[in-house]
Amino acid sequence: MTASARAGRTAAADELCSGAYEKAGGPDTGVALVAVGGYGRSELAPYSDLDVVLVHDEDVDLGPLAEQLWYPIWDAGLRLDHAVRSLPEMVAAADADHRVASGLLDVRHVAGDPHLTLRLRTTMLASWRRGARERLPEIRRASDARHRLMGELAHLSVPDVKEAEGGLRDATTLRGLVATWLVDVPHTELERSRQTLLDVRDVVHEAAGRATDRITPETWPVLAEVLGLAGDRAAQVHVREAGRRITHLSRLAWRRVDGVLARPASARTARRPVLERLGPGVALSAGEVVLDGRADPAADPLLLLRAATVAAERGVVLAPPTAARLVREGAPLPDPWPEEARQLLVRLLASGRGLLEVWETLEETGALAGFLPEWERVRMLPHASVIHRFTVDRHVVETCIEASALIRSVRRPDVLMVAALLHDIGKGGLTEHSVAGEPIARAVATRMGFDEECVELVALLVRWHLLLAETATTRDPDDPATVEILTSRLRTPEALALLRALTEADAKATAPKAWTSWRAGLVADLARRAHAALDTGATLPAFPVGEVAVPAGLTAASVAISVEPVADGSRVTAIALDRVGLLSDLAATFALLRLPIRAARLWAQDDHSVSVWEVGSDTVDAAVLRTRYEAVVDGRVDPAARFARAHPADGLAPTVVVRPEASEHATVLEVRAADRPGVVHLVCAELARLDVAVRSAHVDTLGPQAVDVFYLQEPSAGALSETRAAETAHAVRAALS
Repeated sequence: MTASARAGRTAAADELCSGAYEKAGGPDTGVALVAVGGYGRSELAPYSDLDVVLVHDEDVDLGPLAEQLWYPIWDAGLRLDHAVRSLPEMVAAADADHRVASGLLDVRHVAGDPHLTLRLRTTMLASWRRGARERLPEIRRASDARHRLMGELAHLSVPDVKEAEGGLRDATTLRGLVATWLVDVPHTELERSRQTLLDVRDVVHEAAGRATDRITPETWPVLAEVLGLAGDRAAQVHVREAGRRITHLSRLAWRRVDGVLARPASARTARRPVLERLGPGVALSAGEVVLDGRADPAADPLLLLRAATVAAERGVVLAPPTAARLVREGAPLPDPWPEEARQLLVRLLASGRGLLEVWETLEETGALAGFLPEWERVRMLPHASVIHRFTVDRHVVETCIEASALIRSVRRPDVLMVAALLHDIGKGGLTEHSVAGEPIARAVATRMGFDEECVELVALLVRWHLLLAETATTRDPDDPATVEILTSRLRTPEALALLRALTEADAKATAPKAWTSWRAGLVADLARRAHAALDTGATLPAFPVGEVAVPAGLTAASVAISVEPVADGSRVTAIALDRVGLLSDLAATFALLRLPIRAARLWAQDDHSVSVWEVGSDTVDAAVLRTRYEAVVDGRVDPAARFARAHPADGLAPTVVVRPEASEHATVLEVRAADRPGVVHLVCAELARLDVAVRSAHVDTLGPQAVDVFYLQEPSAGALSETRAAETAHAVRAALS
């Protein structure tokens, strides 16, 4: 699928349209059939519409020409998007809608009067340039709205090669910006990326057998085969690189548009560009960081980092030609780096939102390879989990941006920022990424000139960057073994503070749902307990377990329920006569009402059982809960039948594992399964059948996967024996399967 194939399709369409025009008796003067949009650019995909306009001079009577013209094209089986307008109507339509005006920039003659087509094209270009300053802000707003709706091509799991940010629509917009004569865009880079996406769209059309711009997961192998690429990963990198390059060029172009619009329109009243010196060898010109006349890249190995840092800190553009020149002519950094180089990198990483565009420029110009060759491991690497909204490399940059807001909370912000940069550097291989990333992070930190203590701290944070979040959301904070999980690995309050900040930054960069108030509260509570243990050896109480007032008159089929609002949800306290299966029935009640359970704790009080449930909804009605619970207990509702219809979405078998290291007082059972209603109920029902007591349950959802952890004891108290624990795990696995 190449440009020649598109040209062939266009030529065939031209022949059909011009033949239809001639057959319909179209005149040679005063009327023209023109192609616009993608057809005008001679870029027809296999299932593209033909966008055509029959344009005529105002004093020409078309008669039945239009009706006679379209039917042969329809009869040929082609999809036609057509219009009939006079030349003044074309001008008025373009003035009223920037999308029409943009489409008419690519007007191409097909049949009829070529002089009319030339007049139309000349008029459209002149109007486009004349009204550019007024029209560009509207185009910018429309593009931004589309980006928010469609997402970014480089990071979407199912990217749209036309409408997503960095897609063909943006490439066309860039061509329109160039046509205003106000800004320029690197033509070779834009055209290479645009042709790449056009080739991809051709394959997508052929694979789908219809007009579509979305690359579904099953299309990646087809793309790889047709385009001669080495597998799915290579196909994804091929497409996402093109999208990212167009995104980068687009952001750069709009920055330049902003600069142009901020300056006076008259060249006579505009001042000449001023070169403002920002540091040794670095200056600001027209809103972009460039080299000053005294810069000597070959003699200053810090020049690239200095230019990038001042650009990011000021929120301005690092001029791509400047970065490219520094790549070609710049001196390499010594090994290890001098302290100033390391400080510049830390300042760059901590510059906040200004980091993103500067980092993109460094990547697009090949500058990253000079000081961080390990970046190639994660460049354009898709995340395995669908919860992530970005590819691994962009996620890392977003983590640095989030971490920059937390540097006041730690004693070593330099260690935090470098750990944020390297926390996912081990991804892309077969080894668990935090394990694989530790030695890489150690080597990079050593090269950067950190002392031995800081090198080990960076490596430690990379190795255990998931530890705090996973432990806080899946382990019982009341169990001393939970705090021991952290303190045995982190050893110092400083390491714990850094890990807490990195955990928050990593989660916020992942997705909004990855850092809710509830999750943040769990992490903060566990970090507080671990800090106390590391600092003073104290054990802090967390959950209020004690005497509660038991309502009189409770029967075996009734329950007392109270609801308390908490961060991101509700806390439900249930009191009932203790019995086998009580927890299962309560879990079924929540599941039947589609209330997501986050955690549950329970304890005995005389003949009663008290359970406290954290649920992820702030609209919990105690009366509705009681009614549904009574229906479950009375047998009027069969939860097993309801949940049997909720099949796992991923088709994967559940895993059920005993974690003997997680507690000395209970048997910890970890269940991972597709997220679906009733998982907690099914587990609790099976445990009740086995006469196994549940002390607490901790429920978490990571994308499509539920991760549920149950602390189990024998009814007479005490952990399960090894044999009994294995039998329980097997039974729960079978129940979920």
